[in-house]
Amino acid sequence: MKVLEVTDIHTYYGDSYVLQGVTFDVSKGSVITLLGRNGAGKTTLIRSVCNFTPPRRGKIIFKGKDITRLPPYLIARLGIGLAPQGRRIFSSLSVKECLQLSSRGNKHEWTIDRIISLFPRLGERLKHLGGKLSGGEQQMLAIGRALLGNPELILMDEPTEGLAPLLVRELGQIISQLRERSLSIVLVEQNLTFALELADHAYIMSKGKIVYDSPSFELLTNTEVKRRYLGV
Repeated sequence: MKVLEVTDIHTYYGDSYVLQGVTFDVSKGSVITLLGRNGAGKTTLIRSVCNFTPPRRGKIIFKGKDITRLPPYLIARLGIGLAPQGRRIFSSLSVKECLQLSSRGNKHEWTIDRIISLFPRLGERLKHLGGKLSGGEQQMLAIGRALLGNPELILMDEPTEGLAPLLVRELGQIISQLRERSLSIVLVEQNLTFALELADHAYIMSKGKIVYDSPSFELLTNTEVKRRYLGV
């Protein structure tokens, strides 16, 4: 079953033509990774799915519903969560306040208590201001905030950026746990090894286009593609 289907989208920033006919899909309970050099269009693609930067042409279907022109708050309510690049947490609010703002109540699957069980470190820092957290803790908070919207699909944009190797491994374990719970994930990453170990399928972007896609295990051994498009 396809949770997300993105078909031939074209997105601009003013007159700058960024996404040039991008097509990809995400199956239920799968992890796909979007790879590519800086400036390839990965974050713009995430923003287009959320309609922060609406595509001018093309179609985005989520669970059979056309969401291409829906406002971002309705897209979130339908079940798409976002852990954005740079985390974007409220630095002047406590961890508890940030989670409370995102909570949809105890009748939903993801509650504050469940987030704390997934991220025990957040439970130890409920009274700490977001701006005082470490990078890893901020990333946990960003993911926890997204999960509290009870999404069926979560978009993670550069979640390992600036994290120490130990925290990267911990984050990988958490993403694996989320997949086991049938949550679909789109993972934008610069850390190639991290991404390919977690993802079922990989897409490489270059100059606003998908230039390669395959099961992740195939890309692991494709030295020529990695050299050409990723500089590895």
